[in-house]
Formats: sequence, C-alpha cells, structure tokens
Amino acid sequence: MTPLILVGGGGHCRSCIDVIESTQSYEIVGIVEQIGTEGSPVLGYPIIGTDVALDDLVRNCSVALITVGQIKTPELRRSLFQLVQGHGGTFPVVASPHAYVSGRAKVGAGTIVMHGATINVGARVGLNCIVNSHALVEHDVNIGSHTHISTGARVNGGVSIGEGTFLGSGAVVNQGITIGNNCIIMSGAVIRSDVPAGTKVTGEWR
Repeated sequence: MTPLILVGGGGHCRSCIDVIESTQSYEIVGIVEQIGTEGSPVLGYPIIGTDVALDDLVRNCSVALITVGQIKTPELRRSLFQLVQGHGGTFPVVASPHAYVSGRAKVGAGTIVMHGATINVGARVGLNCIVNSHALVEHDVNIGSHTHISTGARVNGGVSIGEGTFLGSGAVVNQGITIGNNCIIMSGAVIRSDVPAGTKVTGEWR
C-alpha cells in the first residue's frame, strides 16, 4: 500500500479516511494540522505535525491528500495544495469503490470521489476537487480545479464549472450551462442559465 499523509483533520477528513480505507490502496501515515488546532488522533490516526513542518513531512512521505473541507471559499484547500506541491509532494486520485468513474472520464490529481458518486463518460474534473457522496457529474462536464461538488448535487451533461466554485447539496445544474470561477451555489439551487464568475446563488437562477 502507498503511504499517504492527510492535510487537515476536521469532519471532512473523517469522511475522507472512510473512503481511503475502503480502497485498500493507501497506508495513512498520519494527519497534518494547522498550528493551534492540533488535537487528538482522528479515527485512530495520529497528528504528525503542522503545516509549517510540511517540508520535512513531505520529504519523508511524498504522497498527500488535502482533507480540509470547502464551503465558503476554496482558498485554504488551494493554498495547502500549492504548499505541498512546492515541497515536492504529489497527489493521488482517490475514488471510492462504491463510486462510478467512467474509464472515459479524466480526474485530476488530489481529487477525491466519495461513496455513491458518479462521474460519467467524457467528464473532466480538475485538480484538488471534492466530488462528494452521491453527486452526479454527467457526460462531457468540465469542472475546474479546487471545486467542491457537494452531496447529492446534479450536474447535467455538457456543463462547465469554473475553478474554486462550491456547488451545494442537492443543487441542480441544467444541461449545457456555464458557471464561472469562484461562485457559491447554495444547497437546493436550480441553475437554468449561465452564472457569472464570483456570483452567489440561492434558490432558482434564470
């Protein structure tokens, strides 16, 4: 099994651990936390250091996964990804055996595909994304890096979603729509027309 360090030890980390364990492909060495937030082991895995020690940690274990969650902003996940990269670290693609990822889809390094998610033929998912439990990414969708597709979201065919965007639980994006970079699409929203970069959407967007 490949040794793996996790960067971020909150609630999302716990869900990631469950997915990682289910793959039986990785040995979790431990968890890296921010200074001042170091606490108890997470599901039995130790805290092995803080992000200021990432240089040494990555030297000893070069494969990492960012396990900080993303709701309001992608900046922490993005900065940690870049920090690990800067120290020479690499990132796997982690996909639950209970998810479906088409062999004709492309998924970027550092992305986790969680239990029950579907990524269909021709879809492209960028670096360091979260495709959360039971999310649907349909055919020919393009998702930018550092984006979170939340639980139960439905992204229909031919949609393009920009970098750093958050798509909330149960949100639905109609076929062929473009959503710009750094948008926040709240839970349950229905997207029926293009959304400009930096927009926050609640309810229905026409």
